[in-house]
Amino acid sequence: MNTHHNPPNSTVTKSKLPLAVSVTATIAAPADVVYDLISDVTRMPEFSPENIRGEWLAGATGPAVGARFKGTNKLGSTTWSTKPVVTAAEPGRVFAFQVPGGSGALWTYELAERDGVTVVTESMVQQKPSSAMIRWFQRRAGVTDRAANLRAAMTTTLERVAAVAERRADNS
Repeated sequence: MNTHHNPPNSTVTKSKLPLAVSVTATIAAPADVVYDLISDVTRMPEFSPENIRGEWLAGATGPAVGARFKGTNKLGSTTWSTKPVVTAAEPGRVFAFQVPGGSGALWTYELAERDGVTVVTESMVQQKPSSAMIRWFQRRAGVTDRAANLRAAMTTTLERVAAVAERRADNS
C-alpha cells in the first residue's frame, strides 16, 4: 500500500440540522479510481464497517442520477435496509445519494484531484432527527453518540478505499 495518503480528518458541522458529519482524506490515487470504488454500491461492504450489502435496483447497473439501490446495514445485532436514490454521479468529482425516510439522510462523496492525489470528503446530513425507534436501536447497539460513531465508520471507510485505490494506482 502506498503510504502517502493522510489519515482522514473529521468534523462535525455545527448547524441547525439534526446531524451533519464529514470526514476528509487524501488518497494517493487518481480521482477516477477513487470514484469508481466509492460509487460502486455493490463493493461498499468491503469498505464500510456498517454496510453489509449493496445492490442496484430496477435495472440500474451503476451510478447515474435517479438510479436506485438497496443498501443493507448492520449495527450491533440490528440489520436494516434502505432504498436510496442517486442524486449526483459525476465521475471523478461527486457521488451522492438520498436515503428515504423521516430523517432524509443525504450522503455525499466529493473528490478533487491535485498533483496525482485525490482529496475526498464523505459527508452525511440529516434533514430531521432520527425517530425514537431508530435512536433506541442505536443505543441498544451501544451507540450513544451517533455523530462520533459515524465519524469513526467514515474514517474506516476512507482508509479502506485508500488501500484499494492506492494498490490499483501502484499497479497501473
